[in-house]
Parts: sequence; structure tokens; C-alpha cells
Amino acid sequence: MADVAALIRRHERMRSQRESDVDSVWRECFDYTFPLRANGLSRAINTIVGQQYKQAEMTDGTAADAANILAANIMGGLTPSNSVWFALDVGNESNDERQWLDDSAKLLWENIHMANFDAEGYECALDIVAAGMAVLYADEDRENGGLAFQQWPLAQCSYASTRADGRIDIVHRCYKLTAEQAEGEFGRDALPEPIRKALADGKMTDEFEFLHVIEPRRTSVVNPRLSKNLPIASFHIAICTKSLVRESGYHEMPVIVPRWLRVAGSIYAVGPMYAALPDVRQLNQLKALSYASADIAVSGMWIGVDDGILNPRNLRLGPRKVVIAADTDNLKSLESGADFQLSDMLVQQLQDSIRRTLMADILPAPDGPTKTAYEYSVRVGQARKVRAPVYGRLQAEYLGPLVVRCFGLAFRAGVFAPPPQSLAGRNFSVRYVSPLARAQKMDEVNAINGTIQTVASWAEADPSVLDEINFSEATKLTAQGLNAPGSIMRSPEDVRKLREQREQARQQQAQQQMAMQAQQVGMDEGAKRAATA
Repeated sequence: MADVAALIRRHERMRSQRESDVDSVWRECFDYTFPLRANGLSRAINTIVGQQYKQAEMTDGTAADAANILAANIMGGLTPSNSVWFALDVGNESNDERQWLDDSAKLLWENIHMANFDAEGYECALDIVAAGMAVLYADEDRENGGLAFQQWPLAQCSYASTRADGRIDIVHRCYKLTAEQAEGEFGRDALPEPIRKALADGKMTDEFEFLHVIEPRRTSVVNPRLSKNLPIASFHIAICTKSLVRESGYHEMPVIVPRWLRVAGSIYAVGPMYAALPDVRQLNQLKALSYASADIAVSGMWIGVDDGILNPRNLRLGPRKVVIAADTDNLKSLESGADFQLSDMLVQQLQDSIRRTLMADILPAPDGPTKTAYEYSVRVGQARKVRAPVYGRLQAEYLGPLVVRCFGLAFRAGVFAPPPQSLAGRNFSVRYVSPLARAQKMDEVNAINGTIQTVASWAEADPSVLDEINFSEATKLTAQGLNAPGSIMRSPEDVRKLREQREQARQQQAQQQMAMQAQQVGMDEGAKRAATA
């Protein structure tokens, strides 16, 4: 039985650590990009109207635009919906095993993108760009079948780790449900008295706070029949009475928590927006000053003399207005001294710096020279290679746990065809074949091609240099780097048989040639003997 009081105490400590480590930074990053997503940070309760004021306070939208572009590039570079972005490997697969793994990977990819992953994943990407962390919950759709994903707001969650490597495996989520929703989720009998009373009184929309705790179970049962004995524990607690309303579990960690750049000495992280924050602050201040100067430049700035006739305090300037003055020198316009050319140059420099920091400078400038398709593809490829190392943590903390969780759900649901018996008990690994992963591999492919071309040119002078190259291994690495379908590659056994057949055919041909030569020699000798007889 769970110690509810201990779980709540731990939750308070975890939440306080998040608030002291990153809440203020996250809030500022969201305020300059997506204010609505900052709701609840630092325990502040914000309404949509209040966030609209934050949105209106922004004088420049460069950071928000660049963050949207980077989020879209994360989705397109890591988890594209138009091509399979991962493969499954077990090592030294046979032809049948490779076929089953490829078919299963494709079927799993289809199930992921047929669900709501693209929508929820994009919101996770927005959180990663702005705050450096995201929370994605993956489970089966218990009503309609298939997979279901939920993006949990960062303000609702706090995290901890039991692992030596610091990877997050404890997630606490504090959220609210109406009385009606709580009844549908947990059942009336499991709810505490205050919620049952609200239901009985017809107060269906009254909200109550719940805590969802997900953590590794200290002791678990092999092949358990009850969810309470699964490796990952799950506890739902009603905060109003500090009572447990549900205890269950998961086969795999259902919550994926990717991080961009960890804060030193903390489990929390910051995103690329944190690096752009100084420029974003400066740009918004500069734009505010520019707008103030533009207001003065448009409406003018005036000086008036209080001579008893002209009262500057009651003076109103504008179109079709009459100003009474004893002397025209009593009212004069002043030069503002604003330098809009310098302001525009500084604004452009800051905007370019923000786009570079947020990696949103792939597309050519609208007023720049037109790029050919080849130039554009080269630029995209270079940008992907620059980003690839940055995305290494996302592959380890986002894609890997996501595929493992979804594979487990699909396998237990009977989505895949029966696997070959030879795969029983063997662990699989995830190999990434997304555009970013292929960009990393292209350097290796280009190096192989360049080496073979160079050595081939040398072979004209010395054919023996070709013996230095293992063409079979070069072919495998090139196919992997180009993400060629596994079905086009022959298995090692098929290659061995093909080479044996080729060698047998060569030997037979050599034997036939030797027999024909011997026959020809015999005929020539017979002709010579007949000529000398």
C-alpha cells in the first residue's frame, strides 16, 4: 500500500526544487514566445485574458516566429510523418528476422502517426524550444483502440531520478478534474466524501485537485497478472483528503521527458530560447523605443510659452483645430533627434542573431537572391548536420523511450504478425533513419564513395590496390547511410550461395576451355602426323 503522506511530501520538495531552479527562467522564455504556455509557472494562476496582455506587450515577434520554425524542424527532422524514421535491430539477423523487424517498424510507425502524435508532438517541440523540456504521456486508447498521446503542461509536472545517469524516471503531475470527470475516470466508489457530496448536490462542475505519481516500483513480480505488480508504479491521489483513489502500474515508463540542455547540478533543463533571451530582451526594448520615436515623428513634438493667452496645459493639437496665440513664436515644433536608420540596422542585427541562435535561418531572406533547388538542398543538408549533434540528447531521451513504449503497447495488443521463434528472448535496439540521422550518415557515405573513386583511379597503374578495400562492407555501410530498404540486400547466406554458384560456373567454364584446347591440340597434332606420313 502506498504511503500517501510520504508521496505528497516528496511532491512538495520536487515542486519547490523546480520553482527555485527554472520556473522564473521558463516563464520569461514563454513570455517572449508563447505566453499562454506559461500558465501555472511559479504557482501563478493566469487567465487567457491575462496572457493576452502579455502577448500584446511583445513589440517584436521574431523570437516566436523562429521558435515555431525550430519546433517544426524538430518534428520534420526527428519524427517526420511522411517517412519511417526508425528501424529495429537485434544484431546478426537472418533474412526472415530482418523482414519481420522491418515490417513491424513500418507498422508501428503507421500506428504512431495514425494516432494524435503529430499534434501532441508539435506542442512538445514548442516546450522544448522555449523551456528545454517537454512531457509526453503515451498509452493505449482504451475506447477506440490504437495509441493515444497527451502533452502534459510543464507547470503541472515535477521530476526526479533514481538512476545514476540522471535520466528522469519519476514524474509527479498535479492536475484538476471536475466532479463529473473524476467520477468518469475513477468511479464514484473510489472517490473521497467531498467529491461524492458535490456529485450528490448536483455540483458537477466543481473542480478538485489530484496528484498522479509515476515511479519505478521497488519490487515487482515477473509476468504479473495485476497492474499493481508491474515494474512502473502509478498512484492517483485526491489532494482534498490526501487519500489514494487508484493504484496501478505500467510495463514501461509511460511518460517521455526529453531535455535540451541540462542545468548544471539540476535535473531540469533550458532550451535554445534561453541562449537567445538577451537579444530578445534588447530587441523588444529597442522596438518599444522605435515606436515611441515614430509616434513623436508622426504627431510632432512642440514647445509653448505660457504668456497668459496660450495655455500649454489646455492646448490640443490636431487636424482642423484652431490654436489661439498672441505671437507665432509662442508655439514651435521641436526636432525629435531620432535616428531611424540606426534603429533599423540594430533591429535587423538583433533579429538575425535571434534566428541564428534558434536555428531558424535555413530559408533564404525574402529580399535576397533567389536560390536554386540544388543550393537550397545543400543549405538544408548543412543545417541538418549542424543540428544533428544538438539533437543527440533528444534521440536518447525522446525517440528511444517513445519507440520502446509504443512497441510494448502494440506488441501486447497483437498488432504485429507472430515473430520468428529465433527472436524469442533477444533484445532489440532502435536505429534512427530520420532526415537528421541520415544527414549524420552522409559524411560517412561520401567518405566511402570518395575513397573508392580515388583508389579506382590508382588501380589503372596498379590493380593490386583494389585488394585493400572490403567492397562487401562498403556496400553495407552505404546502404545503411542512404537508408536503403533491407529487402534489397541479400542475406550473408544468399551471398555465400551466389558466390559458390559463380565460382562453380567459372570452374566449369575453365574446364570446358581446357578440354577444348586439349581437343584442338590433339587435332593439330593429328593433322601434322597425317601431313608427314
